[in-house]
Amino acid sequence: MAMAEQRNDPPGKPTTPQAPRQRGGWLAKIAPGVRNLVQKRETPENLWVKCPDTGEMLYRPDLEAALWVTPSGSHMRIGAAQRLRYTFDNGEYEKISSPHVVEDPLKFPDDKPYGERLKAARKATGEQDSMVIAYGKIQGEPCVVVVQDFFFMGGSLGMAAGETFIKAAQEAVKRKVPFVIFTASGGARMQEGTLSLMQMARTTLALNEVKDAGLPYIVVMTDPTSGGVSASYAMLGDIHLAEPNAMIAFSGRRVIEQTIREVLPPGFQRAEFLVERGMVDRVVTRAELPKVLASILKTLMMGRARSKAA
Repeated sequence: MAMAEQRNDPPGKPTTPQAPRQRGGWLAKIAPGVRNLVQKRETPENLWVKCPDTGEMLYRPDLEAALWVTPSGSHMRIGAAQRLRYTFDNGEYEKISSPHVVEDPLKFPDDKPYGERLKAARKATGEQDSMVIAYGKIQGEPCVVVVQDFFFMGGSLGMAAGETFIKAAQEAVKRKVPFVIFTASGGARMQEGTLSLMQMARTTLALNEVKDAGLPYIVVMTDPTSGGVSASYAMLGDIHLAEPNAMIAFSGRRVIEQTIREVLPPGFQRAEFLVERGMVDRVVTRAELPKVLASILKTLMMGRARSKAA
C-alpha cells in the first residue's frame, strides 16, 4: 500500500492545490513559431519502395523518374494514368469516356458484395473500370490507346471493359487512326460469369472492324497478361510487343505442372521465352516504347496510304 505524501502545512491551514509542473526545457521558452521549425517531421510511409527482384529499398522520386523501372531492370506495374502519361507526347492526351453498363447483373454472392469491390477499386485507382481509352500522339503519330489497369480488380475483363474496348475500336475507325492496347489482366471477371466470357467474342468482332478499315492494331503485353485476355484480343495484334520479363500465359505455371506432371523449363511464360517461340515479336523496355511504337505506326500507316493510292 502506498504511503500518503507528507506535508508541512500548519494545522488548520487550508490545503492549496499544487500547480502542475511545467515541462519542456529550453525549447518551451522560445517563440512558438521558431519551436515549430525544429519539431520532428514525420516521414511519409511510401517514400521508399522495395525492388521485387532484389529486395533493395529504392527512393520513390528516383523510381518515378526512372518510369518505375528498378536498377535491376524490373519493370514494376503502373496504373493507367501513368501509362498514358509515359506514352503520349508531353503526357498530353484526350481521354475518351467509357460506356455505362449494368453493375452486378448476376447479383453475385460473395463474402464481400461485388458492388463494394467496385467502389473500393474505383477509390483506389480513380477509374470507373479496368480499361481506359485515350486519343493522342506518340512522337507525332496519332492513335487511340487503351490501357488495362491491373490495380482495378486485377485488370479483369468484364462487361464494362468489353464495352470500353469496343468503343475504342470504333473510335479508331471513326478517326482513321491506329489502335494500340496495353494489356495487363488476370483474365475474365468471375463476378460476371458467362457475361464476362462473352466479351472475348465481342472484342474479337470489334477488331474485325478495325482490320476491315485497314488500320493497324498493336498489342503491348505487360505483366501479367493471362487468362481470357491472352486467349482473345491480346493475341490478335498485327504486332506483339512486350515489356521485359512480363508474364504472358493462359493459366499459371503451377496449374500446368500439376496437369502434365512435368517441370516446366526456366523462364517459361515470360516475354523473352515467347520471343524465341514466335508468340511475341519483340521485347521493348518502357523507356523505348514510345519510339518503337511510333516507328511501327508510321511504317504501317505509310503502307496503308500506298495501298489506297494503288
